[in-house]
Amino acid sequence: AAMKQTKGLEGDKMSIIKFEFNPKVGIDNPALTLTEDTDGEGVGEPRFYLLTKDNTETFGFCLHEELGCRGHVIRQIELGGVAQRRGLQDGDRLLQVNGHFVDHMDHLRVVQKIKASGNQVLLAVLDGDSYEAAKSLGRDLSQMLPDDIRPRLCHITRDKSGFGFSVSCPEGTKGTFQLSVLQDGPADRAGVPPGSWLLELNGDSVKSYSHTQLTRKLKQSGNKVTLLVASSAVEEFYRLRGLRVTAALADTSWLPFKVRELHLVKGPAGYGFLLKEDDCSSGGVGQFLWDVDVGLPAEQAGMKEGDRVLAVNGESIEGLDHEQTVHRIRAREDQVTLLVIDPAGDEFYHSVG
Repeated sequence: AAMKQTKGLEGDKMSIIKFEFNPKVGIDNPALTLTEDTDGEGVGEPRFYLLTKDNTETFGFCLHEELGCRGHVIRQIELGGVAQRRGLQDGDRLLQVNGHFVDHMDHLRVVQKIKASGNQVLLAVLDGDSYEAAKSLGRDLSQMLPDDIRPRLCHITRDKSGFGFSVSCPEGTKGTFQLSVLQDGPADRAGVPPGSWLLELNGDSVKSYSHTQLTRKLKQSGNKVTLLVASSAVEEFYRLRGLRVTAALADTSWLPFKVRELHLVKGPAGYGFLLKEDDCSSGGVGQFLWDVDVGLPAEQAGMKEGDRVLAVNGESIEGLDHEQTVHRIRAREDQVTLLVIDPAGDEFYHSVG
């Protein structure tokens, strides 16, 4: 595979970014539209949309920052695209990205959050009239949204007492499993909420499992198991809106596998690393970091040989080839921020989807 050394180019500052929806994706995930009953003050309810695309597509709408118009404004929705079909409206204001409140954030930072989410993003919006009414009334828009709508990914290591949780299932049913968690046991330490619902086991949905099949799968997991779980409130949030909870939306803060953000400022001898396109152990190709020079900015920032690049300057490089990635790295003349993961973490995240 070709190896390129990263240098710097000047990038353009963007204030309007276009995202395109894939009209063929998400058929099983209908729009999350809440009935917009107004209270006495003329303020409707937020609406939620789970948007999915593949590597070759973008998301299908523009996010604007406009003079004389407050908030992050949804514009230029593609005719016939998923945005229109799902109900996203021109003039909607974006309130939340993947469970994070963004109304108060800088416009470019919000754009980066959407881009960094990869191929799936959960948006919460409020129609323009309701947004302006709420602002005029001085309402706290964050209070209109649920506190936490993310499931959790939890990686549990068995100790002498086991995994530290038990599973209950209504008799005669499949795929409905609630967890009882032993206090201070392995599952509790791994972040599994008591009374949570099990959605995936080691990256596989448990929707079709019987209790016997689930027990067998747990025994086959050896000493370590990864669970996608949702509290009762989170499970209800998705169920009422007809959505399947996926690992892509999960809170991963409890996992032992972490991504790392490296900020590099170019020195007289450059950054001090090579970028190589190579096959991923999980399939497909990726952009990897090699030949990290001792004492130069890359090593000083914490770069390790074999790290895979996930994002450049806050934007995911999913679907980009080698030359496109190099161009992204060179977009700023003398500095770059890379999001990277080591091989063990990369393999783990692929295994759980």
